[in-house]
Parts: sequence; structure tokens; C-alpha cells
Amino acid sequence: MKVIGIDVGGTSTDAVLLDERELRHYVKTGTTADVSSGIVAALDALVAKAGPDVERVDAVMLGTTHFTNAIVERRGLTPTAAIRIGLPATAFLEPFTDWPSDLAAAVHALRFMVRGGHEYDGRPIVPFDAAAVESAAREIRDAGIRAVAITSVFSPLDATLEERAGQIVREACPDAGVTLSHRLGRIGLLPRENVTILNASLVDLARATTAAFADGLRMVGIDAPVYLTQNDGTIARMERAADLPVLGVACGPTNSMRGAAFLSGIPDALVIDVGGTTTDIGYLRHGLPRQANRVVEVGGVRTLFQMPDLLSLPLGGGSKVTASPLAIGPESVGFRLTELGRVFGGAVTTGTDVAIAAGASSLGDPRRVADLPSGLVGDAMAMIRARFEDAIDRMKPDAEPRPVIAVGGAAFLVPDGLAGAGETVRVPHAAVANAVGAAIAQVSGESDRVYREAPRDEAIAAATTAARRDAVAAGADPETLEVVEVEDLPLAYLPGNSRRVRVKVLGNIAS
Repeated sequence: MKVIGIDVGGTSTDAVLLDERELRHYVKTGTTADVSSGIVAALDALVAKAGPDVERVDAVMLGTTHFTNAIVERRGLTPTAAIRIGLPATAFLEPFTDWPSDLAAAVHALRFMVRGGHEYDGRPIVPFDAAAVESAAREIRDAGIRAVAITSVFSPLDATLEERAGQIVREACPDAGVTLSHRLGRIGLLPRENVTILNASLVDLARATTAAFADGLRMVGIDAPVYLTQNDGTIARMERAADLPVLGVACGPTNSMRGAAFLSGIPDALVIDVGGTTTDIGYLRHGLPRQANRVVEVGGVRTLFQMPDLLSLPLGGGSKVTASPLAIGPESVGFRLTELGRVFGGAVTTGTDVAIAAGASSLGDPRRVADLPSGLVGDAMAMIRARFEDAIDRMKPDAEPRPVIAVGGAAFLVPDGLAGAGETVRVPHAAVANAVGAAIAQVSGESDRVYREAPRDEAIAAATTAARRDAVAAGADPETLEVVEVEDLPLAYLPGNSRRVRVKVLGNIAS
């Protein structure tokens, strides 16, 4: 199978061509302010370099920062109506309660709270008020709102009310994007509602982004199905990914981790991905990023859904270095490194400059940093080492020294012999590990719900069937699906034989 992988980072946009999992061609171009033109430029460069090899490409995998940037920068978001099914139990905290004011101003359009929802044991709180949802849907339609987020209390246990409310809203507002919380979040109400609202606000942007990317592919003469990478290290069909764009938040670091596992052949290790602006550190388990099992803030909003367990440092190849007092970052020249960095003829001293002065790399023109004081270079490299060693201690699963795989465009910043770690592994093509990770990604399916009055074997079997169905809908070949994770947690606080079962399956893309 011949595939193209593209990953958009804060500094560079990378593209690779793999043929039967062998890296044939790669390019690294600068990320542009509008992102999309940078993707097209990377495709153009790859096509020019690969020539006939790009003919008959089977699939294109894209990992993009569009959605993360939209949340962080508060731009491109669609005003969203939030409907919560949970009165009278949840009246004390309304939707958008714990949001940063600037993000709430960009997203908040209307909010409605209606009667309904379930207790933790599956019993209805009160009868569902369908008439109130119909009234809300008419108000949403009359206001011209195009994004709707629907959340019901304990919907991961029973999604019936969300499905009914979604049907009512779609009938009244056929052009609106509707997000149901049970498709994204875990049990907790507010974090699940928050990620549902964020997703709804991103749907219009996601549809425009995927359409622009498809147009870009046609412009360079590539006719192949498109998949978007997700933040668990897997991919989904472009059409499905456009409905759940929030799953693409933080996909860049996970792509790098998957690429690190592929390029090194090491499935269990720490990965340090050093970009131009930030460094992301995570742990590989069975070749996939370890997932966070806690509330994670996205753009200042508390969420609880699938997210990689990452530690991000404001340290990269483009980080500005100042001498008195010594500081590295958080300010960075970003994608202008090749314009402003000293080794490229600029006047700004960066992390790349001190690393090259220390002999860690020969990038650019080392003569341009020969005048950097040796004390500054030594102290800066010692500070970088200390930050990495502290991060490793925080991310290791236990006290054992674990191998560290260094990837990213500024992987040369990672020193050998890090305290608390094993060998520092350097891989070929480390600078484009993110695009490689996108290209090799598989399709996943997941089911995470609570089963009541069900024997363990029956609950796991039902969850496995649901996960397989989810994977096929995302574009997987059903013949290649394998179960990679099973969690079975008995819930003593629920009546009867209740348990939470999470099953994850992986498979190759369908031809």
C-alpha cells in the first residue's frame, strides 16, 4: 500500500511517502499563518520530489493543528447552542460555567436546560421534556445558529435521551451540526459537556478545512481517500473526522510518538518530541501513546475524553535564549527560525544556535555562532538537560530507567546520558517522525460504557461488538480488526452486577 502522511506543526509542515511501510520520499516545509497554504506547498514539494512515485496513492493521512489553534487563539469557532437534559438535578451549574471569559464570548450563543436525564443506576431522574427541546430547537433555528451541543446526565449509561433530542433538533435545524456528548466524553457531566460544546464549535471549521484539503489534493493531481489523524494515534475517514474534530486536538505529538515507535522498533519507551516552539514528552505503551485518565484542560476548559498523557515544555529549536539572566523560552521565533536564527543569518540567539555552538548539530552555518560565549553555551545546555531530566521523572511509569527516543526537527537538543533514563535512541528521519506516524496510523474503534445486570463475559462481548462497529464506521477493514485494550471495572457503588467496560480495537484501512 502506498500512502502519504502529512503533519502540520507550529514551525514546519512535513510530508512523507511510504510504499509498503518503506519511507521513499520526504519534505519539510515551513508552516504558514493560514496553515492550508502550507499543506498545499508541502504536497507540491513532495510531488515534485517523488515524481511518478505519487501515482496510484492508496490513501492520504493528515494531522493538522487547525483545531488546536482555533481553540487556543479563539478564532474560527462557531457560536454554539448548548442543550442540557438534566433538570431539576443540575440547575445549580449552567453550561459554560467554568469557561475562560474570552473563549465563552467566542463560542456561547444560547443555552437551554430541560427536564430529564438518568440517575447513576439508570433510572430516569424525571420524565423527559421533549416539548422543551422542540421549543429550544425553534429558537435555535430562528436565531440562525449552526452548531448545537446536547448533553444528558449519565448519557454514557443510557444515550436514549440524547438521541431523541438530537433527532428533534435535526428536524427543526437540518443545516446545523449537532454533537451528542456520549460520542465523546466520559461519565462526569461538566467535563463531558465542555468537550461536546468545543466539538460543536469546531464542526464548521472542520468541514471547511477538509474541503480545502481535498481541493488541494486535486490541484496536485492526487486522487485518494483522505483520513485525519486523531489524538489516540489512530485515523478516521475525513467525513467522520469532520463531525468529531475535537478528537484531532493534540494529534501532532501522538503522530510523533507513533512515528518514533515505527522508526526505532521500540514499542515501550519515553518519547521526547522537540519542535520549534515546544517539546512534548509522552510514554509509548505497546506502540501507542499512553492515554490520560484524568481531567485535561483544552484552551483553559476542563474536559474528560480521549487525550494523550503528555507533558509540554515551552522549549524548542526556535526558543529565544537570553543571557542575563539566563532564560530559554517561552518566547520563540517559531516558523521564522530559518529567517531569524543566527546560524541561518539572522540576529536572534535560539536553542538551535546554542546546540550547534555546543557541537550537537551542524545545521546551518556553525561559523555564525562561533562568537557565542562558552559559558553561555554550557549553561544553556545544562538548563536544557535539567528540564528534560525533570520531565522524564514526571512521565516515567515507574522507577526503572526507560529508553528515550528523540524525534522532531530539533531532536539534537536531547542530550545523551539523561539521569533517570536509559539509552537515548536516535532514529533515521527523526525530523519527520510526525508525518511518518500519520502515514502508518491504523483505524480504531472504542466502546466505553457501563453495563448493568450483565455477566462479565457478556458485557465484554457487547463492548467488543460496539467497538468493532465503531472502527468499521471510521474506515477500518473488518477482517483486520484486533482487540488491543480491554478494561473491566466492577462498580461497587451501583446496584446489581454493574461494571464499566472499555474495549479498543485497531485495524488497517479498508481498501
